[in-house]
Amino acid sequence: MSEKYTPALKKLYTEQIIAELVKNRGYKNRHEVPKLVKIVLNTGIDSDADKNQITDVGRDLGLIAGQKPVFTKSKKAVSNFKLRQGQIVGAFVTLRGNAMWDFLYRLLAVALPTIRDFRGVSSKLDGQGNYNLGITDFTIFPEITVENVKKTMGLDISINTTATNDEEGRELLKLLGMPFRRSETAAAAPAPKAA
Repeated sequence: MSEKYTPALKKLYTEQIIAELVKNRGYKNRHEVPKLVKIVLNTGIDSDADKNQITDVGRDLGLIAGQKPVFTKSKKAVSNFKLRQGQIVGAFVTLRGNAMWDFLYRLLAVALPTIRDFRGVSSKLDGQGNYNLGITDFTIFPEITVENVKKTMGLDISINTTATNDEEGRELLKLLGMPFRRSETAAAAPAPKAA
């Protein structure tokens, strides 16, 4: 019988991070510890994009996420933007379970470190313990073959957690390996009390 697959980052979370968060924040119950719920990848598609370009975006986003994206359509026509009602304007993928853990590991260990002059990501969260990250060029992911890319696209990554506030969410992400900028994390953390 084959063993059930557990992603490396999920293993780290269950074996070490939960215990560390319980110790640091004084949770009375393991179920109080914040955890990841889902990761949503989202990208926009130009209104003047042809069918080939839309297919390419779908293929590339599918390669990055490991599952087929859903295309979003415009709800109404806007003549100033040359937009017709029902026209494809974006694509998104929602990752949960093992796929979510695998993607986050690839993002933190492979994709982000390949950015030239990378100095960390912003430590600002959305006020409810969730984190949003914008990437201007999706070719940082190793799944993408640069020769096949006709037009680069940006990518919005939304990491949803069960954290009740930004401080909890930030600590969870930091322990998972999110490379926050040092100057910002020092400013975001409360100053130590004088003895």
